[in-house]
This record gives sequence, C-alpha cells and structure tokens, in this order.
Amino acid sequence: MRTLLGAERDRWSAVDPDLGELIDCLAGLVDAGGKRLRPAFCHWAYVGAGGDGNDPMVVDVGAAFELLHAFALVHDDVMDGSDQRRGHPTAHVTFATRHRQEGWRGEARRFGEGVAILVGDLAFVYADVLTAAAPPRARAVYDELRVELNVGQYLDVVGTVRGQANLATARRIASYKSGKYTVERPLHVGAALAGRLDELAEPLSAYGLPLGEAFQLRDDLLGAFGDSSATGKPVGDDLREGKPTPLMAIASQRATGAGARSLQRTGDPGLTEAEVGEVQEVLVATGARDEIERAIERLTAEAVDAVKRSPLTEEAKVALTELAAYVAWRDR
Repeated sequence: MRTLLGAERDRWSAVDPDLGELIDCLAGLVDAGGKRLRPAFCHWAYVGAGGDGNDPMVVDVGAAFELLHAFALVHDDVMDGSDQRRGHPTAHVTFATRHRQEGWRGEARRFGEGVAILVGDLAFVYADVLTAAAPPRARAVYDELRVELNVGQYLDVVGTVRGQANLATARRIASYKSGKYTVERPLHVGAALAGRLDELAEPLSAYGLPLGEAFQLRDDLLGAFGDSSATGKPVGDDLREGKPTPLMAIASQRATGAGARSLQRTGDPGLTEAEVGEVQEVLVATGARDEIERAIERLTAEAVDAVKRSPLTEEAKVALTELAAYVAWRDR
C-alpha cells in the first residue's frame, strides 16, 4: 500500500500540488493502524488451500482488502457524522477544518464531505487496480462481497433512522455489513485464489459465518462500552448514532419504565457522557450485555470446532484458531 500510494502521490503532485493532499489523507488512514483482519483471513485460507503466502498475487489482494475497507470507513464516517477514526480526525472533518482556516467560499461541511467521498472513491479504485490479476472466480467472490457490503450499509442507514431495534433485522444488518464482509468472503477469496473454492467453500463458511457474527457482536459491545484510547472513537458513539444492533434489540425487548425511556434517547448525537452512562447501565441491567458475551463465546467455539474439522493445512488451522480468539475478545 505504501509503495502504491507513494508512487501515486508523486505522480499526481507533479500535475498539481493540491492532488497530493487527497492521497496523503488516504495514506494516513491506512497507515494509522487497523486490525488487517480481511487480508489475514484471505491469506490463511490461501495458505490453508496449499498456496504460497509470499505469492505477490495474494499480497496484492490483501492490500486491496485494506483499501476497500478504507473506502468503506471514509464513506461510513460521512454518513454517520463521525469525528474520529483510529484516534485521528476523520477525513471530512479534516477538510472542513481546512476550509474554515483558509476562509474559502461556500460551506465548510459540504466541502469536507465532498472531498472525503473522493478520498473513499480513490481507495475503491486503487483496490480494483490491485485485484486486476486475480483469477475470474476470485474476482467474482470479491465483487459479491462489495455488493453485500453496500446492501448491509443501506440496511444499517435505514435501520438507524427508523429507530427500530428488531433482533432479526439487526442480525441481518450485522451479517451483510460486517460479518460476511470481514470473515467469510475474504476466506472464500483466498480459496478461490488457490483454485479450491468449490471444495473449501462449505468448511470455510462453517468457520466464517459464526465467527463473522461474533466479530460484529464484539464490535457492538465496543461501540457501546469501548475505551476510546483503544478503539480510536468516542465512547458511546454507536449509542449517539442509534445503531440497530442485537445488543440494543435485546435491551429494548426487556427494558421497562425509566430504563426504556433511557433507551429511547439513543440516536441523539447530543447525548452527554452522563446520559451515555445511563444507557450503558440499562444494557447491563437487562442482561443484554451478558447475553451478547455468551453468544460471542458460543459462536467462537462453533467456528473453532469447524476449522479444526476442515481439510485446511495444519498451519492454517492454528492461525485461524488464534485469529478467532483475537476477533472474539479484542478491545478495539
């Protein structure tokens, strides 16, 4: 990624120095951290299917997954109105601030959001560049992943504005927006790169689907309770956005009286820290938090059992078992 983005920065800065800022913004995001989970799952499925982990093709596809994820994050931050990502100001906030500092014409917010959309679009294009040499079967899975990501994002946006915490809908959103996109489909791409998707799709799904759900459930808990110094986002961000998560759905089904009224305030970006704390107390008191923790434990055990029974190489089984533990009990 550094090689690609560095070369692109030099190329376009020579045309106009302002263009370097776009690529610097993208490079800063991908260099600021992140868990690199999608490349990891793709890599270990490829190795597990007999591929060479140092093959330039799987390295390029891994980088493509990170750039695709950068596209999703930048656009997601615009849609959610998020101020921080990975401990730094989000792209739209950065450029809106620049607009105000320079005293430029027009509305700073619109400028910031417009530039951020272009940064995300660039990431999407560069991801395509890096997957150009992938075989057609792998590319077909990658394309389906991108459609599923957008479908899940739309369901998330609609669910947020409706303010409905329906458990079935929340699980569907989690599956398409995050679970399949983060775990199952990258595994399938790795197997397809090795030419063994037909044989391995089912055992990889048996591992990837429950682990993908566990990943999103942990994400939901971090969005409601996470430490901002670890997550890089303000505490309670998901509560202020009113995300339709299984955590919220369970709590909404059980809460009564003052607790139910506290939950009804979610979705208000002006929630104070004290009000966020009140919602967190309801999530604990209703047993929703504990139920989600138990679900994560059950789903992770299911995934680990599935990968141990799979026909992957032993090296890959060990790595995917370790990844499952990281995904389930991470703090960011």
